[in-house]
Amino acid sequence: MKVIIGCDHAGYDHKISIKAYLKNNNIDFKDLGTDNCNSVDYPDYAHAVAKEVQKDVKNRGVLVCGSANGVAITANKHKGIRAAICWNEETAKLAATHNDANIICIPARFISDEIQKKILDNFFQSKFEGGRHKARVEKIDLDL
Repeated sequence: MKVIIGCDHAGYDHKISIKAYLKNNNIDFKDLGTDNCNSVDYPDYAHAVAKEVQKDVKNRGVLVCGSANGVAITANKHKGIRAAICWNEETAKLAATHNDANIICIPARFISDEIQKKILDNFFQSKFEGGRHKARVEKIDLDL
């Protein structure tokens, strides 16, 4: 698994913490920016992360912005991407086990570093259950 991370200016400080978490847990990652707190457009980073996650089914993504709404909406425009907003450990676990999420979106303005670590733990340690959830997940992508 390779983790692709990205953020906007509101998520920059959280992204620094995420990188430390990934290093401490020996998880391979690629940082697609942003690289400071200067104002940027979140879709640029969400699209970049989604494209990288699409390249390999083993890839996982972490996106961070103020509310997580903008990056989630943007990432979910990409076929095969299932980006879930996670604000606590239970939502992260369910995103993985029920929705087969391949990107989690973290709301920087609403969670602490401590909660963020629990979110990451649950997302990376939880596996898709399949079963009744598989048919539902298969209905997500549209061919328009």
